[in-house]
Amino acid sequence: MANFETVVVETDLLILGGGMAACGAAVEAAYWAKQNGLKVTLVDKAAMDRSGAVAMGLSAINQYVGLKDGANSVKDYVDYVRNDLMGVTREDLVANIARHVDSTVHLFEKWGLPIWKDEKGAYVHEGRWQLMINGESYKVIVAEAAKNALLQSGVGQIFERVFIVGPLMDGDRVAGAVGFSVRENKFYIFKAKATMATMGGAVHVFKPRSMGEGLGRAWYPPWNSGSSAYFTLKAGAEMTCQEVRFIPVRFKDAYGPVGAWFLLFKSRATNAMGGEYMVERRPELDNWGPYGRVKPIPANLRNYLGMLDLIEGKGPIFMRTEEAIQKIAEQYKDDPKAYKKKMKELESEAWEDFLDMTISQAILWAASNVEPETRSSEIAACEPYFIGSHSGASGAWVSGPADLQTAETKSEYFWGYDNMSTVKGLFCAGDASGASSHKFSSGSHAEGRITAKAAIKFIVENNTQPKVDQAEIDALKAAILKPMETFEAHKNATTDPEINPNYIKPRMFMFRLQKIMDEYAGGVSSQFMVNKAQLERALELLGLLKEDAANLAASNLHELMRCWENQHRMWQAEAHVRTMLFREETRWPGYYFRADTPKINDKDWLVFANCKCDPKTGNWEMIKRPIKHIFPQA
Repeated sequence: MANFETVVVETDLLILGGGMAACGAAVEAAYWAKQNGLKVTLVDKAAMDRSGAVAMGLSAINQYVGLKDGANSVKDYVDYVRNDLMGVTREDLVANIARHVDSTVHLFEKWGLPIWKDEKGAYVHEGRWQLMINGESYKVIVAEAAKNALLQSGVGQIFERVFIVGPLMDGDRVAGAVGFSVRENKFYIFKAKATMATMGGAVHVFKPRSMGEGLGRAWYPPWNSGSSAYFTLKAGAEMTCQEVRFIPVRFKDAYGPVGAWFLLFKSRATNAMGGEYMVERRPELDNWGPYGRVKPIPANLRNYLGMLDLIEGKGPIFMRTEEAIQKIAEQYKDDPKAYKKKMKELESEAWEDFLDMTISQAILWAASNVEPETRSSEIAACEPYFIGSHSGASGAWVSGPADLQTAETKSEYFWGYDNMSTVKGLFCAGDASGASSHKFSSGSHAEGRITAKAAIKFIVENNTQPKVDQAEIDALKAAILKPMETFEAHKNATTDPEINPNYIKPRMFMFRLQKIMDEYAGGVSSQFMVNKAQLERALELLGLLKEDAANLAASNLHELMRCWENQHRMWQAEAHVRTMLFREETRWPGYYFRADTPKINDKDWLVFANCKCDPKTGNWEMIKRPIKHIFPQA
């Protein structure tokens, strides 16, 4: 520890993360900080150009409301999100993003992102809310704008390759963050008047389908390790929807996207016998209240119908790519030249969908001799992920905008500043904020902008530097660097440094966590099914794992990062298990199924299931919060 230099950085607004929400925050914060003579500091554990969920690229922008042409309204989007989440959503948060997201998309285009347009110059929609893009450089374009905004304005500074471990506190107010460089022996103390958590969601909490040479492959970015959840929990913030994990259906083994096939190509998915489960099992939807009768059918229910086929032994499930392509091309069959040209165009679009965002799927298709125009390709449900920006909803419980509140909602959903958590000065956006699903990349960027503006307002109105106890900083530094000391003290006890009675390496720790969650918290191996006894056993085993976390060991800075990533995952796991145990119903079959409470229960559980952990005692509190509406209900 003695050879770690301590670096102290004082700033006004501290932005933690480098993904889409952080980039949106940087652009907006730079503008308002310059107006008020404030400083902004952004810290990312990666490099902003390829940081976050959009790192590899994207083939579509999934949230574009189209308010200008009147095709949709903000209420339309709120209705869509609420229905997809089986009635559980914060309408004020979703509406706030929906009314601003189009301007963010127009900024992307202004900065150079190619958005598909038809011969009349109109955007090409993949579905009602989705725009097709040439998005292999999507994140690079957005990151460049963020960096330019911060650095060229003179108000900002950026730290890359710095891993943030946890918060600094001044009583009930967040005072900044602590972390370390993953490239140099430097321990960082960031002191700030307001802090934004935008560090993504969590993957690899559950055992992935990929193993062996594919270990680490996932649909969601493998470096998203639950840092947002850990940071907000350790600060004492109230969390929401921690039970709402997301399980996407994707092309099997390489996690290629299915959206373009369902929405743009109008493809069907069938079981191995050729049966279309969405048709044959439609009566099952009546068992899930009004949510089984809405259009589009909620994502979890679509998953569930396919899973029922698999449970009955009718798998695998196939995307009928060959059928979809042939059907589109059929309209040109009377003109052989035009038909050949269209087939070539469709084949190109099929491959481009992967090359824009999931290159490994294109490689797997090529390696498996899959020609999408002649052969179906297998699809499967992935392992669970924690993601507040897609069809999941986990994150912090945050304040909504004042102007969207009604007399009924204001006391429940508003406490002063947009997207501020229940901890003073701690703001959340993107995957860090909960109950505001379906913001995706564009909505996360828009929410980052909304949140940064509110955070600057908070600083202007609370313009004092929080006080930080030096003894607390010293204790945090010792705890954070302890895994390296543990390794040095005991590395010679065995001939193989990976196996040692005195410590556990982060890789083995992760495998233990994944085994617990897979077997007892509804992972792939149990077909996402749980019950009370399993969840209680999961908590018992997580308690033992938490004890062993004190013996994590790291031989270098990279392993030190892995140690803390897995501690972050462990906290996300515990919040998830506790909240699943708290909600005594099955509301999201297809994401998870409580076998002991197998039905939806709107009477008792059409509510938010929230939780928080006391940072001083470690005691958890489970809380029900009411669902209030800002729009009239049909």
